Amino acid sequence: MKELEYLNIINKTLGDASFLGDDCAYLKEFDLCITQDSLIEGVHFLLETTDAYTLAQKAVNVNLSDLAAAGAKPLYITISLSFPQSIDNSFIENFYKGIETAVSKYGVKVAGGDLTGADKFFISICAIGKKYNNVNVSRRNAKAGDIIVLTGPHGSSAGGLKLLLQGKKEPKTLINKHLLPSARVEESELIMQCAFECKLKNIAMTDSSDGLGDALYKLSTGCGYLFDIDFESIPADEELKQTFPDEWKELLMWGGEDFELVFCIDKFAFEKLDKTKFFKIGTVSNKPITKEIAQKIEQKFENKIFKHF
Repeated sequence: MKELEYLNIINKTLGDASFLGDDCAYLKEFDLCITQDSLIEGVHFLLETTDAYTLAQKAVNVNLSDLAAAGAKPLYITISLSFPQSIDNSFIENFYKGIETAVSKYGVKVAGGDLTGADKFFISICAIGKKYNNVNVSRRNAKAGDIIVLTGPHGSSAGGLKLLLQGKKEPKTLINKHLLPSARVEESELIMQCAFECKLKNIAMTDSSDGLGDALYKLSTGCGYLFDIDFESIPADEELKQTFPDEWKELLMWGGEDFELVFCIDKFAFEKLDKTKFFKIGTVSNKPITKEIAQKIEQKFENKIFKHF
């Protein structure tokens, strides 16, 4: 939980930490959402298992996923790169070809950035978007009785990573989901449209960048209620089950980098959503999370949540 420790220090040190805590900060005076994510060689990717073109697309999609989780339409990105001298011109050219492919897909503009030297390859992208409507989105907005929903299967990306680290190239479905995840921008717009049409003021949403278990943990502690989850209803690729028969459940909950949306929404609104794109996995209970329960959850999850340090 080192990241949580650092975040607690930051929150206590800053004079105003009111913008922190969600996937994006909403700047009300400009009506914009802003987010920033970094990908570090050796922590988030290995140059031995990916290429510049694919890596660039993943770097963009990771940031656009945060905008999707905030209910915002992506508009602009800035890109900062730090890299060693071993990186040559063709690598940078292919990297920016990947950037162009990604931004063209989502209608996003590159608005600047920075280039510096470093010992390893380091990517930091800032993404800016505009909310689809005035429905408030936050991890803290879930309420008792809400339906807990996913946009797709989990565990596939972690399965793909395990295969790559083992030097394997099949099954491609799992490997591709790790190397090139999609940002659920279209699904985000549908969720926000549904919430608006159902006259909801608030919904709770995040993405599963650090694992489904982590996303559910953040949403649950954010609203202060326990979640009732039906594990059997969580979608998973059949190839994941077949390839990792003894591990797929652990990968599904804690693998990370699936970048699906995880959200809690009123039952009436959920009934309006397309059930081929949105999957109910449980409900928000009316049981509050006590301090004792919170400590037990943190102890149980400490060695499972993805560690950025």
